[in-house]
Amino acid sequence: MTDSRVHTPVLLKEALEMLSVKEDGIYLDATAGLGGHAAEILSRLGAEGRLIGIDRDENALAYARTNLSDNRVHLCKGSFSELKDILFALNINEIDGALFDLGVSMLQIKDYERGFSFLAETKLDMRMDKSQELTAWDIVNKYPEREIARVLSEFGEEPLARKIARSILLHRTKASVNTCAELADIVIRVYRRRGKTHPATRTFQALRIEVNKEMNELKKGLESAVDVLKKNGRLCVISYHSLEDRIVKNFIRTFSNSGILKAITKKPLLPDRDETRRNPASRSAKLRGAEKI
Repeated sequence: MTDSRVHTPVLLKEALEMLSVKEDGIYLDATAGLGGHAAEILSRLGAEGRLIGIDRDENALAYARTNLSDNRVHLCKGSFSELKDILFALNINEIDGALFDLGVSMLQIKDYERGFSFLAETKLDMRMDKSQELTAWDIVNKYPEREIARVLSEFGEEPLARKIARSILLHRTKASVNTCAELADIVIRVYRRRGKTHPATRTFQALRIEVNKEMNELKKGLESAVDVLKKNGRLCVISYHSLEDRIVKNFIRTFSNSGILKAITKKPLLPDRDETRRNPASRSAKLRGAEKI
């Protein structure tokens, strides 16, 4: 296991300005992670302010508890779809703002035992919540060919989804596909070349999304956050690929047309050149926000 607590929050200044933190406000960090954004929110809160952080990953929460030791902070394990239940259990019915920083963290990728990285010689896993049953191994070794192709196409926008699915099935006639590296090798053989981006990137993204039901969770989380936002409360979302951003964009547009939200910016905010130079992982990030009317 590779252990690293080094964490660089993406679009930190922009997200906090968009969130417009009030000293006595109640804020939700729906993806607490290692606590980077949460720590900055906390620094802007007064004695009466409160911060609630949730995450599906126990490891991330353990780090967040170390980094955010403060009686104004409540850290809870849970998914986006459980957001309202978590808040209500804390006797919180309304919040002043919610921040979602989507995607997989470097902590998860660099921990090869978690099976997120195509470089890992460990078993395919990709669960953000290690207590759930479904893993990437189950999808790759138990889903029928057509379903694997669907997952790769829908969640990875993989142009060679059918060929990769067929290659996986051919491999399965001899032996199961057990490790991340084995799956990556199958994809590389389908592509027969390596480009700027690793050929398995879209496949691994698709499997991770399917394992964790990320798109459904995101939709439910956004709806729940808006339900508990106070008037003039703010919703801020940082996404990292087109599928996530499309959901967020369409969500804000739909709720704006319904008179529930108003977009804070017409276009998403992007990292500047200095940030992408310091933190290459931020290159694909997009920040969108909306205020409750």
